Parts: sequence; structure tokens; C-alpha cells
Amino acid sequence: MECAGRGSRGPCVAPATRRCGGCGAVAYCSVSHQLSHWDHHKQECERLEQQMKRVEALNEFPFTFSEEATLEVFEKRESRCSFLSKRGIHGLGMWKYECGCGDSLASADSTRSERESWNLPRELCPCSGPASLKSDALSNWKDYYEWRCLPLHSPVALLLHWPLLVYYATRIALSGKSGFETTKQLFIHYLGPEKELFQLAAFGELCALFPGVRIHVELVGPAIPEKRDGEKIDIDDYAHCQGADCMCRSSSLNKRSAVSSCMSSAVTLRLRKGFYHDRYRDITEDSFPHLVVAPNAGIAAYPSWLPTIELIKEMNIPAVFSDYCEEACHLAARCIHSVTGRPIRIPIQLNPFRQPLVVENSPLFIPCYPNCFLFGM
Repeated sequence: MECAGRGSRGPCVAPATRRCGGCGAVAYCSVSHQLSHWDHHKQECERLEQQMKRVEALNEFPFTFSEEATLEVFEKRESRCSFLSKRGIHGLGMWKYECGCGDSLASADSTRSERESWNLPRELCPCSGPASLKSDALSNWKDYYEWRCLPLHSPVALLLHWPLLVYYATRIALSGKSGFETTKQLFIHYLGPEKELFQLAAFGELCALFPGVRIHVELVGPAIPEKRDGEKIDIDDYAHCQGADCMCRSSSLNKRSAVSSCMSSAVTLRLRKGFYHDRYRDITEDSFPHLVVAPNAGIAAYPSWLPTIELIKEMNIPAVFSDYCEEACHLAARCIHSVTGRPIRIPIQLNPFRQPLVVENSPLFIPCYPNCFLFGM
């Protein structure tokens, strides 16, 4: 926890343990820093106080490991490293970048990450097609786990929050619009990928989430390696499990999928290096999107979002953004209104498919989760 008033009146003199008596969401190193920061903090104190009242809802997950992954990590009795180590997946494949001790994303090589396996037993991961089509929309992690016949101690939600974000964003932004449902093709422009570039195999789950639909995802962002710019990746199966004799080892999706209408589903990913507003002409030559999705966007933190927001407004297509906490979404909504002159179309809401492992070293006493809240324009 950093002092909220750092830099406002000289260097910090002690750990930030003096919490604001109003909201309780921020802390200070000293009385002088708290007093000097008040002119700024008084504008947000009441809003943060209301957000603190919703903390229990943020930590509400159906998993057997929920307390270990939320409260204990937040209170520093647990860490992401130890959480993964207990499950034998620390430092392996797609799990390698879920903690701070792995190779940095800047120096890592994401080549062939779409071929990674789950490094889990068959019963703990969705390594083959679903046993049945979705009878109705999935509303939360419990619905998803029941549909995919996964036990609630399986940690796969830590990676599946990426494809489930695409699924849920499509549901809330394109509800009632029949474009992709009639053409059986869905075009998504996915902005700012970073960690997910090393977890591409998890996007194979889109085959199950959109049965009978061909999914085209353009991943656009500065974190994409130069050598992979323009690379096309076809994913027509699911990430494999540990079992050498499992049907997921078959080379044919048809042998693995229990639902025939899933067999025609496939996911095509294309990597584009650069900012969306610089690359969109190249991209739209191949595919005009049904939807833009931007995970953990940080709109209020990065000036590079300004021309991208203006572009999305001009394109007149729905866009769904996520962020780590409600306050980040609130600040982003203000930025969007300032740029477009319009309020956000999709109100700020808790994402039922947020990653169920709290972010370590949060700047607030409000727990933060990857893809925690959603909103859209």
C-alpha cells in the first residue's frame, strides 16, 4: 500500500498505515500528507466509501479456494506464487505469467503459446468439447463450471476469464442484434493484449461458447512482438490435459467434441502490433468488427486512448471495456464522456467472469481483480 499523498509534501516518512476515516479506501504515511492530499481526496472520498460497501460482492465466488485466493492474498497471508505452487502449476506453460516471479512480459517469447496445455488432470480442465449445448445464457462461474462438468476446486477460471470476457461482452453489447447469429461469423477487435499473448490456448474455449460460429479475433496492441505482427493463428481445438491417453490428444476435433454443432466452430486469431487508431485501416480491410473488447483498459491512465475513443465513436460500433476496480471504470467513463460528449451506453457493472484471484499490491484497500468491472460505449 502506497501513501495516497506521496509527493504532496516532501518524501514519505513511514509506511502508509494511516487510513482515511471517511472512505477507508486509501492510506497515508503521516498526518501532514493526509492533510495536504485532502483537497484532492475530498472529491473522491464519498464515492470510494460507497465502493467499499460493495467489497463483499467483489469477493463472492463459488470456488472452494475462494477465501485462499481473495482474502488471504489481499491480506498477504498467501501469494499468487504459493497458490499456484500448491496446485503444481507454478511456472508451467500458460500459468507462468500469473505471478510476479516469472519472466517479464517484455522479454518473454510468446511464440506457439496457442499450443500450450493445461498441465492439469483431465477432470480439472475443459480439454474437449462440452457434453451438451448451452440451454441458456451462462450468468456466472458456477453456471459455467456446471455446464463444463468441472469441480469447483479447479483453478482454470484463472485463465478462462479471457474468453469468458469475450463471451459476456458479446452478450451484453450485442443482445438482440442478429448480425453474427445469422452469418455464423463473429468479428472481435481485442485491444491491448499483454499477458493473454502467452495464454492463447485458452481462447480455444470460444469454440464451445459460440457453437457453430466462426470467431475472428484481431488482437491489437503495442505489446505484440514485432516478429509476430500480422501472424494468423487458427485454433480449432481445446488446450490439452496431462493425460497421455485422453481423447484430447486426438488430432481431430470431431473425435473430441460430443456436440456436433460445435464441430464447425473455430477460432482465428490475428496479431497486430501498434495502437488501434494507427492500425485500424489495415484491420478493417479484412474484417469490420461486430464488437470491440478492451480488457483491463486503464483508459484514464494512458493518453493513447484519446484517439482510439474518438475512432470507436466514428466507427459507431459497440465497445466493452474492463478494469481492475470500480474507481478505474468511473474515471474512464468521465474520460469517454469528455471525448465523445456522450455518457457511456453500458453502465459500470461487476463482471461475473472476473479472474477469481485478487491482484497483489493494490493501491487501494478495495480488492482489485483482473477484468473485475465492465462498462461500454
